[in-house]
Amino acid sequence: ILNYFNNRSTNASAEAFNAKIKAFRASARGVRDINFFLFRLHKIYA
Repeated sequence: ILNYFNNRSTNASAEAFNAKIKAFRASARGVRDINFFLFRLHKIYA
């Protein structure tokens, strides 16, 4: 909250990215290989 009043910046971009990660994680439910999950996440959103 203080960051908004001091710099007029919000964390909306971080929240949007977090929502994308949650949606991707929900679509990849049941994946056992964590390294592959992180690799796919990196390739799609990086």
